[in-house]
Amino acid sequence: MAGVILPDAAWRHRPGLDRLTEALDAAGGMARWVGGAVRDTLLELPVADIDLATRFAPDEVIRRLEAAGIRAVPTGIAHGTVTAISAGTVVEVTTLRRDVATDGRHAVVAFSNDWREDAARRDFTMNALYADPLTGEVFDWFGGLDDLAARRVRFIGDPYRRIAEDHLRILRFFRFHARFGDVVDDAGLAACVARANDLMALSRERIAAELLKLLVARDAVAVVALMQEHGIFRPVLPEIDADGIARLRELAMRERTAGIAPDAIRRLAALVSPAAAEPVGARLKLSNADRKRLVQATGGPGDEGARALGYRVGVESAIDRLLIAGHDPGELLAWERPTLPIGGGALVARGLAKGPDVARTLRVIEDRWIAEGFPSAHRVAAIADEAVDQALRARRNA
Repeated sequence: MAGVILPDAAWRHRPGLDRLTEALDAAGGMARWVGGAVRDTLLELPVADIDLATRFAPDEVIRRLEAAGIRAVPTGIAHGTVTAISAGTVVEVTTLRRDVATDGRHAVVAFSNDWREDAARRDFTMNALYADPLTGEVFDWFGGLDDLAARRVRFIGDPYRRIAEDHLRILRFFRFHARFGDVVDDAGLAACVARANDLMALSRERIAAELLKLLVARDAVAVVALMQEHGIFRPVLPEIDADGIARLRELAMRERTAGIAPDAIRRLAALVSPAAAEPVGARLKLSNADRKRLVQATGGPGDEGARALGYRVGVESAIDRLLIAGHDPGELLAWERPTLPIGGGALVARGLAKGPDVARTLRVIEDRWIAEGFPSAHRVAAIADEAVDQALRARRNA
Protein backbone atom coordinates (compact mmCIF):
# COMPACT_ATOMS: atom_id res chain seq x y z
CA MET A 1 0.00 0.00 0.00
CA ALA A 2 2.77 2.43 0.87
CA GLY A 3 3.91 4.79 -1.83
CA VAL A 4 1.11 4.28 -4.36
CA ILE A 5 -0.09 7.60 -5.75
CA LEU A 6 -3.28 8.10 -7.74
CA PRO A 7 -2.29 9.17 -11.27
CA ASP A 8 -3.45 12.51 -12.53
CA ALA A 9 -6.62 12.27 -14.60
CA ALA A 10 -9.01 14.64 -16.34
CA TRP A 11 -11.81 14.12 -13.82
CA ARG A 12 -9.63 15.46 -10.99
CA HIS A 13 -9.67 18.88 -12.70
CA ARG A 14 -13.43 19.19 -13.08
CA PRO A 15 -14.85 22.56 -11.99
CA GLY A 16 -15.82 22.82 -8.34
CA LEU A 17 -13.86 19.86 -6.97
CA ASP A 18 -11.26 22.03 -5.21
CA ARG A 19 -14.00 24.02 -3.50
CA LEU A 20 -15.76 20.80 -2.47
CA THR A 21 -12.68 19.14 -0.96
CA GLU A 22 -11.79 22.36 0.83
CA ALA A 23 -15.30 22.58 2.30
CA LEU A 24 -14.98 19.02 3.62
CA ASP A 25 -11.47 19.60 4.98
CA ALA A 26 -9.58 17.12 2.85
CA ALA A 27 -6.38 18.83 4.01
CA GLY A 28 -7.24 17.79 7.57
CA GLY A 29 -7.80 14.17 6.54
CA MET A 30 -11.59 14.37 6.70
CA ALA A 31 -12.42 13.42 3.08
CA ARG A 32 -11.05 10.99 0.49
CA TRP A 33 -11.98 9.85 -3.01
CA VAL A 34 -13.30 6.29 -2.95
CA GLY A 35 -14.56 3.47 -5.13
CA GLY A 36 -14.95 3.53 -8.88
CA ALA A 37 -13.13 6.80 -9.54
CA VAL A 38 -10.02 5.52 -7.74
CA ARG A 39 -10.25 2.04 -9.27
CA ASP A 40 -10.78 3.24 -12.83
CA THR A 41 -8.05 5.87 -12.61
CA LEU A 42 -5.57 3.22 -11.50
CA LEU A 43 -6.68 1.08 -14.46
CA GLU A 44 -6.36 4.09 -16.81
CA LEU A 45 -10.06 3.93 -17.67
CA PRO A 46 -12.48 6.86 -18.11
CA VAL A 47 -14.21 7.95 -14.91
CA ALA A 48 -17.92 8.65 -14.94
CA ASP A 49 -19.14 8.92 -11.35
CA ILE A 50 -17.20 10.53 -8.52
CA ASP A 51 -17.62 9.46 -4.89
CA LEU A 52 -16.16 11.12 -1.82
CA ALA A 53 -16.10 9.52 1.63
CA THR A 54 -15.97 11.73 4.71
CA ARG A 55 -15.73 11.50 8.48
CA PHE A 56 -18.28 14.28 8.87
CA ALA A 57 -21.83 13.32 9.79
CA PRO A 58 -24.46 14.00 7.09
CA ASP A 59 -25.89 17.10 8.81
CA GLU A 60 -22.40 18.57 9.08
CA VAL A 61 -21.73 17.73 5.44
CA ILE A 62 -24.81 19.68 4.41
CA ARG A 63 -23.90 22.60 6.68
CA ARG A 64 -20.37 22.81 5.28
CA LEU A 65 -21.48 22.51 1.66
CA GLU A 66 -24.12 25.20 1.99
CA ALA A 67 -21.66 27.49 3.78
CA ALA A 68 -19.32 27.10 0.79
CA GLY A 69 -22.11 27.88 -1.68
CA ILE A 70 -22.32 24.29 -2.88
CA ARG A 71 -25.74 22.80 -3.49
CA ALA A 72 -26.45 19.84 -1.18
CA VAL A 73 -29.20 17.32 -2.01
CA PRO A 74 -29.98 14.72 0.70
CA THR A 75 -30.42 11.87 -1.77
CA GLY A 76 -29.74 9.06 0.71
CA ILE A 77 -29.52 10.78 4.03
CA ALA A 78 -30.50 7.70 6.08
CA HIS A 79 -27.47 5.93 4.68
CA GLY A 80 -25.27 9.00 4.93
CA THR A 81 -25.27 10.07 1.27
CA VAL A 82 -25.53 13.69 0.16
CA THR A 83 -25.25 14.69 -3.49
CA ALA A 84 -23.02 17.73 -3.85
CA ILE A 85 -23.29 19.90 -6.96
CA SER A 86 -20.28 22.20 -7.17
CA ALA A 87 -19.89 24.41 -10.25
CA GLY A 88 -21.94 21.85 -12.20
CA THR A 89 -19.86 18.85 -11.08
CA VAL A 90 -21.87 16.17 -9.29
CA VAL A 91 -20.26 14.17 -6.48
CA GLU A 92 -21.83 11.62 -4.13
CA VAL A 93 -20.58 12.39 -0.61
CA THR A 94 -21.08 9.61 1.93
CA THR A 95 -20.28 9.55 5.63
CA LEU A 96 -18.11 6.63 6.79
CA ARG A 97 -20.34 3.76 7.91
CA ARG A 98 -20.50 0.36 9.49
CA ASP A 99 -23.30 -2.16 9.11
CA VAL A 100 -25.51 -2.68 12.14
CA ALA A 101 -27.91 -5.19 10.57
CA THR A 102 -28.39 -6.70 7.11
CA ASP A 103 -30.99 -9.05 5.63
CA GLY A 104 -29.60 -9.63 2.14
CA ARG A 105 -31.62 -6.78 0.65
CA HIS A 106 -31.28 -3.78 2.96
CA ALA A 107 -28.76 -2.61 5.52
CA VAL A 108 -29.11 -0.62 8.73
CA VAL A 109 -25.97 1.45 9.18
CA ALA A 110 -24.29 3.49 11.86
CA PHE A 111 -21.94 6.33 11.05
CA SER A 112 -18.26 5.99 11.79
CA ASN A 113 -15.00 7.91 11.66
CA ASP A 114 -12.86 4.84 10.92
CA TRP A 115 -11.64 4.52 7.34
CA ARG A 116 -10.84 0.83 7.61
CA GLU A 117 -14.24 0.07 9.14
CA ASP A 118 -15.92 1.79 6.21
CA ALA A 119 -13.75 -0.11 3.72
CA ALA A 120 -14.54 -3.44 5.41
CA ARG A 121 -18.26 -3.15 4.63
CA ARG A 122 -17.71 -2.76 0.89
CA ASP A 123 -18.10 -5.64 -1.54
CA PHE A 124 -14.83 -6.17 -3.43
CA THR A 125 -11.24 -5.26 -2.67
CA MET A 126 -10.93 -3.18 -5.85
CA ASN A 127 -13.88 -1.05 -4.72
CA ALA A 128 -12.38 -0.40 -1.28
CA LEU A 129 -9.55 1.85 -2.43
CA TYR A 130 -9.41 5.43 -1.13
CA ALA A 131 -7.24 8.34 -2.24
CA ASP A 132 -6.27 11.63 -0.65
CA PRO A 133 -7.65 14.43 -2.87
CA LEU A 134 -4.58 16.61 -2.32
CA THR A 135 -1.62 14.22 -2.29
CA GLY A 136 -3.16 11.37 -4.30
CA GLU A 137 -1.95 8.84 -1.72
CA VAL A 138 -3.90 5.58 -2.12
CA PHE A 139 -5.14 3.68 0.94
CA ASP A 140 -5.70 -0.06 0.66
CA TRP A 141 -6.48 -2.33 3.62
CA PHE A 142 -7.54 -5.52 1.84
CA GLY A 143 -5.20 -6.11 -1.09
CA GLY A 144 -7.21 -4.26 -3.68
CA LEU A 145 -4.13 -2.99 -5.47
CA ASP A 146 -2.78 -6.51 -5.90
CA ASP A 147 -6.17 -7.68 -7.15
CA LEU A 148 -6.31 -4.82 -9.63
CA ALA A 149 -2.88 -5.78 -10.92
CA ALA A 150 -4.01 -9.41 -11.27
CA ARG A 151 -7.37 -8.38 -12.77
CA ARG A 152 -9.11 -10.42 -10.06
CA VAL A 153 -12.49 -9.59 -8.50
CA ARG A 154 -12.30 -10.71 -4.87
CA PHE A 155 -14.74 -10.28 -2.01
CA ILE A 156 -13.52 -8.53 1.11
CA GLY A 157 -13.22 -11.16 3.81
CA ASP A 158 -15.60 -14.13 3.78
CA PRO A 159 -17.52 -14.26 0.47
CA TYR A 160 -20.47 -16.03 2.12
CA ARG A 161 -20.82 -13.24 4.66
CA ARG A 162 -20.59 -10.55 1.97
CA ILE A 163 -23.35 -12.30 -0.02
CA ALA A 164 -25.50 -12.74 3.08
CA GLU A 165 -25.30 -8.99 3.64
CA ASP A 166 -26.50 -8.21 0.12
CA HIS A 167 -27.59 -10.98 -2.25
CA LEU A 168 -27.13 -8.70 -5.25
CA ARG A 169 -23.39 -9.12 -4.77
CA ILE A 170 -23.71 -12.46 -6.56
CA LEU A 171 -24.57 -10.67 -9.79
CA ARG A 172 -22.12 -7.86 -9.06
CA PHE A 173 -19.32 -10.42 -8.71
CA PHE A 174 -19.95 -11.61 -12.25
CA ARG A 175 -20.56 -8.11 -13.66
CA PHE A 176 -17.29 -6.81 -12.24
CA HIS A 177 -15.49 -9.91 -13.46
CA ALA A 178 -16.91 -9.33 -16.95
CA ARG A 179 -15.74 -5.73 -16.84
CA PHE A 180 -12.34 -6.06 -15.15
CA GLY A 181 -11.45 -9.68 -14.53
CA ASP A 182 -8.92 -11.93 -16.17
CA VAL A 183 -8.57 -14.39 -13.28
CA VAL A 184 -11.65 -15.92 -11.60
CA ASP A 185 -11.46 -15.93 -7.83
CA ASP A 186 -12.31 -19.53 -6.93
CA ALA A 187 -13.56 -18.73 -3.43
CA GLY A 188 -15.89 -16.03 -4.73
CA LEU A 189 -17.19 -18.25 -7.52
CA ALA A 190 -17.86 -21.12 -5.13
CA ALA A 191 -19.80 -18.84 -2.77
CA CYS A 192 -21.91 -17.42 -5.60
CA VAL A 193 -22.74 -20.93 -6.85
CA ALA A 194 -23.66 -22.13 -3.37
CA ARG A 195 -25.86 -19.11 -2.65
CA ALA A 196 -27.47 -18.63 -6.10
CA ASN A 197 -30.94 -19.31 -4.69
CA ASP A 198 -30.56 -16.15 -2.60
CA LEU A 199 -31.24 -14.20 -5.78
CA MET A 200 -34.91 -15.16 -5.44
CA ALA A 201 -35.20 -12.76 -2.48
CA LEU A 202 -34.23 -9.74 -4.57
CA SER A 203 -36.54 -7.40 -6.42
CA ARG A 204 -36.63 -8.14 -10.11
CA GLU A 205 -35.78 -4.51 -10.85
CA ARG A 206 -32.42 -4.89 -9.05
CA ILE A 207 -31.72 -8.12 -10.91
CA ALA A 208 -32.57 -6.50 -14.24
CA ALA A 209 -30.35 -3.48 -13.58
CA GLU A 210 -27.32 -5.68 -12.85
CA LEU A 211 -28.01 -8.08 -15.71
CA LEU A 212 -28.33 -5.33 -18.31
CA LYS A 213 -25.04 -3.78 -17.18
CA LEU A 214 -23.37 -7.19 -17.29
CA LEU A 215 -24.55 -7.92 -20.83
CA VAL A 216 -22.57 -5.03 -22.31
CA ALA A 217 -19.40 -5.52 -20.26
CA ARG A 218 -16.03 -6.24 -21.85
CA ASP A 219 -16.15 -10.03 -21.41
CA ALA A 220 -19.90 -10.48 -21.13
CA VAL A 221 -20.24 -13.56 -23.33
CA ALA A 222 -17.69 -15.69 -21.49
CA VAL A 223 -19.00 -14.62 -18.09
CA VAL A 224 -22.67 -15.24 -18.95
CA ALA A 225 -21.61 -18.67 -20.20
CA LEU A 226 -19.82 -19.26 -16.89
CA MET A 227 -22.96 -18.26 -14.98
CA GLN A 228 -25.17 -20.55 -17.04
CA GLU A 229 -22.75 -23.43 -16.64
CA HIS A 230 -22.80 -23.06 -12.86
CA GLY A 231 -26.57 -22.60 -12.52
CA ILE A 232 -26.53 -18.98 -11.39
CA PHE A 233 -29.50 -18.02 -13.56
CA ARG A 234 -31.62 -21.05 -12.70
CA PRO A 235 -33.47 -19.57 -9.70
CA VAL A 236 -34.61 -16.38 -11.45
CA LEU A 237 -34.09 -16.81 -15.23
CA PRO A 238 -34.29 -20.53 -16.03
CA GLU A 239 -35.03 -19.63 -19.66
CA ILE A 240 -31.32 -18.91 -20.24
CA ASP A 241 -29.81 -22.14 -21.52
CA ALA A 242 -26.90 -23.37 -23.63
CA ASP A 243 -28.74 -22.53 -26.86
CA GLY A 244 -29.16 -18.95 -25.68
CA ILE A 245 -25.46 -18.73 -24.84
CA ALA A 246 -24.63 -19.89 -28.38
CA ARG A 247 -26.94 -17.22 -29.85
CA LEU A 248 -25.36 -14.57 -27.64
CA ARG A 249 -21.87 -15.59 -28.71
CA GLU A 250 -22.80 -15.38 -32.39
CA LEU A 251 -24.55 -12.03 -31.89
CA ALA A 252 -21.49 -10.56 -30.18
CA MET A 253 -19.30 -11.59 -33.12
CA ARG A 254 -21.74 -10.00 -35.59
CA GLU A 255 -21.84 -6.78 -33.56
CA ARG A 256 -18.06 -6.57 -33.71
CA THR A 257 -17.98 -7.34 -37.44
CA ALA A 258 -20.61 -4.69 -38.19
CA GLY A 259 -18.98 -2.12 -35.87
CA ILE A 260 -22.16 -1.87 -33.81
CA ALA A 261 -21.91 -1.23 -30.08
CA PRO A 262 -23.16 -3.96 -27.74
CA ASP A 263 -26.72 -3.42 -26.62
CA ALA A 264 -28.20 -4.96 -23.49
CA ILE A 265 -31.78 -5.47 -24.70
CA ARG A 266 -30.59 -6.94 -27.99
CA ARG A 267 -28.27 -9.32 -26.15
CA LEU A 268 -31.02 -10.33 -23.74
CA ALA A 269 -33.22 -11.07 -26.75
CA ALA A 270 -30.53 -13.39 -28.11
CA LEU A 271 -30.38 -15.20 -24.76
CA VAL A 272 -34.07 -16.08 -24.62
CA SER A 273 -36.38 -17.81 -27.07
CA PRO A 274 -39.17 -15.90 -28.84
CA ALA A 275 -41.73 -17.59 -26.59
CA ALA A 276 -39.84 -16.50 -23.47
CA ALA A 277 -39.30 -12.85 -24.42
CA GLU A 278 -42.59 -11.50 -23.12
CA PRO A 279 -42.60 -13.39 -19.79
CA VAL A 280 -38.94 -12.59 -19.15
CA GLY A 281 -39.50 -8.88 -19.86
CA ALA A 282 -42.50 -8.87 -17.53
CA ARG A 283 -40.68 -10.76 -14.78
CA LEU A 284 -37.74 -8.36 -14.91
CA LYS A 285 -40.19 -5.45 -14.88
CA LEU A 286 -38.52 -3.79 -17.82
CA SER A 287 -40.00 -0.53 -19.07
CA ASN A 288 -42.80 -0.83 -21.60
CA ALA A 289 -40.45 0.36 -24.35
CA ASP A 290 -37.79 -2.20 -23.47
CA ARG A 291 -40.32 -5.02 -23.19
CA LYS A 292 -41.72 -4.16 -26.60
CA ARG A 293 -38.24 -4.03 -28.10
CA LEU A 294 -37.28 -7.33 -26.45
CA VAL A 295 -40.26 -9.08 -28.02
CA GLN A 296 -39.73 -7.35 -31.38
CA ALA A 297 -36.08 -8.41 -31.48
CA THR A 298 -37.00 -12.10 -31.42
CA GLY A 299 -39.41 -11.82 -34.38
CA GLY A 300 -37.06 -12.92 -37.16
CA PRO A 301 -35.81 -11.06 -40.25
CA GLY A 302 -38.87 -11.52 -42.49
CA ASP A 303 -38.59 -11.95 -46.26
CA GLU A 304 -39.07 -8.41 -47.59
CA GLY A 305 -35.53 -7.16 -47.12
CA ALA A 306 -33.76 -5.02 -44.53
CA ARG A 307 -35.31 -1.64 -45.36
CA ALA A 308 -38.82 -3.04 -45.57
CA LEU A 309 -38.30 -4.57 -42.15
CA GLY A 310 -36.88 -1.28 -40.87
CA TYR A 311 -39.96 0.54 -42.10
CA ARG A 312 -42.41 -1.91 -40.57
CA VAL A 313 -40.86 -2.43 -37.13
CA GLY A 314 -38.50 0.54 -36.82
CA VAL A 315 -34.81 0.75 -37.62
CA GLU A 316 -33.61 -0.19 -34.14
CA SER A 317 -35.75 -3.31 -33.92
CA ALA A 318 -34.88 -4.27 -37.48
CA ILE A 319 -31.16 -4.09 -36.71
CA ASP A 320 -31.79 -6.25 -33.63
CA ARG A 321 -33.64 -8.86 -35.66
CA LEU A 322 -31.12 -8.95 -38.49
CA LEU A 323 -28.12 -9.28 -36.19
CA ILE A 324 -29.71 -12.03 -34.11
CA ALA A 325 -30.77 -13.90 -37.26
CA GLY A 326 -27.32 -13.63 -38.82
CA HIS A 327 -28.19 -11.10 -41.54
CA ASP A 328 -26.21 -8.00 -42.46
CA PRO A 329 -27.86 -4.81 -41.13
CA GLY A 330 -25.40 -2.54 -42.93
CA GLU A 331 -27.89 -0.79 -45.22
CA LEU A 332 -29.90 0.34 -42.18
CA LEU A 333 -27.06 1.93 -40.24
CA ALA A 334 -27.35 5.33 -41.93
CA TRP A 335 -30.90 4.92 -43.23
CA GLU A 336 -33.79 7.08 -42.06
CA ARG A 337 -37.27 5.63 -42.15
CA PRO A 338 -39.27 7.50 -44.83
CA THR A 339 -42.86 8.66 -44.58
CA LEU A 340 -45.48 7.49 -47.06
CA PRO A 341 -45.92 10.57 -49.31
CA ILE A 342 -49.70 10.36 -49.56
CA GLY A 343 -52.61 10.37 -47.15
CA GLY A 344 -56.27 9.57 -46.98
CA GLY A 345 -57.32 13.00 -48.16
CA ALA A 346 -55.64 12.46 -51.52
CA LEU A 347 -57.61 9.24 -51.98
CA VAL A 348 -60.90 10.96 -51.16
CA ALA A 349 -60.01 13.63 -53.71
CA ARG A 350 -59.62 10.79 -56.24
CA GLY A 351 -63.17 9.65 -55.59
CA LEU A 352 -63.05 7.22 -52.67
CA ALA A 353 -65.67 7.65 -49.98
CA LYS A 354 -64.38 8.30 -46.50
CA GLY A 355 -64.28 5.18 -44.35
CA PRO A 356 -62.87 1.65 -44.50
CA ASP A 357 -62.14 1.81 -48.25
CA VAL A 358 -59.63 4.59 -47.69
CA ALA A 359 -57.77 2.67 -44.97
CA ARG A 360 -57.67 -0.53 -47.06
CA THR A 361 -56.47 1.30 -50.15
CA LEU A 362 -53.77 3.14 -48.22
CA ARG A 363 -52.46 -0.23 -47.04
CA VAL A 364 -52.38 -1.49 -50.63
CA ILE A 365 -50.47 1.62 -51.73
CA GLU A 366 -48.06 1.36 -48.80
CA ASP A 367 -47.32 -2.31 -49.52
CA ARG A 368 -46.53 -1.55 -53.17
CA TRP A 369 -44.42 1.45 -52.18
CA ILE A 370 -42.40 -0.74 -49.80
CA ALA A 371 -42.07 -3.54 -52.36
CA GLU A 372 -40.74 -1.07 -54.96
CA GLY A 373 -38.10 0.27 -52.58
CA PHE A 374 -39.81 3.49 -51.41
CA PRO A 375 -40.04 5.38 -54.74
CA SER A 376 -40.74 9.11 -55.06
CA ALA A 377 -44.03 10.91 -54.55
CA HIS A 378 -44.53 10.98 -58.33
CA ARG A 379 -44.48 7.18 -58.51
CA VAL A 380 -46.68 6.92 -55.42
CA ALA A 381 -49.27 9.12 -57.13
CA ALA A 382 -49.37 6.65 -60.02
CA ILE A 383 -49.69 3.73 -57.62
CA ALA A 384 -52.51 5.58 -55.86
CA ASP A 385 -54.36 6.15 -59.15
CA GLU A 386 -54.23 2.41 -59.91
CA ALA A 387 -55.23 1.43 -56.39
CA VAL A 388 -58.16 3.84 -56.27
CA ASP A 389 -59.39 2.64 -59.69
CA GLN A 390 -59.27 -0.95 -58.42
CA ALA A 391 -61.12 -0.02 -55.24
CA LEU A 392 -63.84 1.86 -57.16
CA ARG A 393 -64.32 -1.06 -59.59
CA ALA A 394 -64.57 -3.46 -56.67
CA ARG A 395 -67.15 -1.24 -55.03
CA ARG A 396 -69.24 -1.04 -58.26
CA ASN A 397 -69.09 -4.82 -58.71
CA ALA A 398 -69.99 -5.60 -55.12
